[in-house]
Amino acid sequence: VQLQASGGGLVQPGGSLRLSCVASGFTLDYYNMAWFRQAPGKEREGVSCLTSTDSMTDYADSVKGRFTIARDSAKNTVYLHMNSLKPEDTAVYYCAPVWACDGYYNIVFSGGQGTLVTVSS
Repeated sequence: VQLQASGGGLVQPGGSLRLSCVASGFTLDYYNMAWFRQAPGKEREGVSCLTSTDSMTDYADSVKGRFTIARDSAKNTVYLHMNSLKPEDTAVYYCAPVWACDGYYNIVFSGGQGTLVTVSS
């Protein structure tokens, strides 16, 4: 089981990025999928979640209106579209299946490394 995140990089404030997370060893359609981020010296934060059954979405208040989560079943990939990026969005981002999109985002299992997003001028 592996989750490979990619798409991070250096972007100026106000810019955009699209992160991808490719799943292998399992079918992500069967799971609620969430994106997390962790900045240096800070706790992990659940950023967004997408339910498996009805594709409902949930977002942290800090990213609501700027980030969009989406899934491509054919590619077994979940995306995070990030717009209007701010310096405080700087973190390592990674995805994982979760038990519920309830704000707690308790992880079912994890695997693979995240991708670094740096927002700076």
